[in-house]
Amino acid sequence: MNKSIFKSIGAVLAGFLVIVTLSVGTDTILEQTGVLPRGALFDTGLLLLALMYRSLYSVIGAYITARLAPNRPMRHALALGVWGIFVSALGALAASDLGPAWYGFALVVVSLPLAWLGGREFELRSAR
Repeated sequence: MNKSIFKSIGAVLAGFLVIVTLSVGTDTILEQTGVLPRGALFDTGLLLLALMYRSLYSVIGAYITARLAPNRPMRHALALGVWGIFVSALGALAASDLGPAWYGFALVVVSLPLAWLGGREFELRSAR
């Protein structure tokens, strides 16, 4: 197998791990400080807060994926976005009793645009 394939997989995996680590870490801190309840969450304001920080982390993860990509950084960032759609859809189905359906749907819908933003930010910074 070509080394580039392993680098591509590694770039997407690294971006995904950054998103998951930051998201879970923030969730844990917010739960331990009493900002978020443990378990089910149906408060719209708190769900919007979670959506905001997860969106930021998705852009950061896509930027890292693009930065680590051996070639075609935007394509790698978008591959992360497609993976995000898949993982978010599975999460929405698996945790449907832990929150409102709109939240899981929102994570699915924003995955690709956020990945594009992260890839685009990398392209803009690289062009300078």
